[in-house]
Amino acid sequence: MELLEKVSEYLQKHELKMATAESCTAGLIVSELARVPGSGQSIDCGLAVYSPEAKNRYLAVSFETIDNHGLTSEATVREMALGALNNNDANVALANTGIAGPEPHDGIPVGTVCFAWAFRHNQQIFLTTETRRFSGDRNQVRLAAAHYALEMVPQQHGDVLAGNAPRVDES
Repeated sequence: MELLEKVSEYLQKHELKMATAESCTAGLIVSELARVPGSGQSIDCGLAVYSPEAKNRYLAVSFETIDNHGLTSEATVREMALGALNNNDANVALANTGIAGPEPHDGIPVGTVCFAWAFRHNQQIFLTTETRRFSGDRNQVRLAAAHYALEMVPQQHGDVLAGNAPRVDES
């Protein structure tokens, strides 16, 4: 709970309002954050978007991106984060897509998760992506991925504030 409290305090201190676009975690990021009393003032929405059609419909992820790069890719998660940031009342968006298990998919090992953190700051958008691999069963992977996404918010936002994060037009 300490991690969740720290992230909630950070969001409140920096007046950040979060939207999530979650595939493999299916809403667990926003659900975990919501365990902290008072965290609701920092949450705009959480979207669970599994299918390619849902990613396209709710987040404007292009089918061309999915076809060319796959559902579990940094290109896809990038578009998910931008869609979540641009379609909601948020200034930070967390997105993920991956293989929680029980079986690998398209040659991608179980536990592979692609993340994106997008921030709106000073009328510009900054976005970072990363791919990580977690061990454990399906629900262990999902929880580890949700906590990692939240744990990285202060660092990612700090990079934005320090001018070290890539702007969307540069990435």
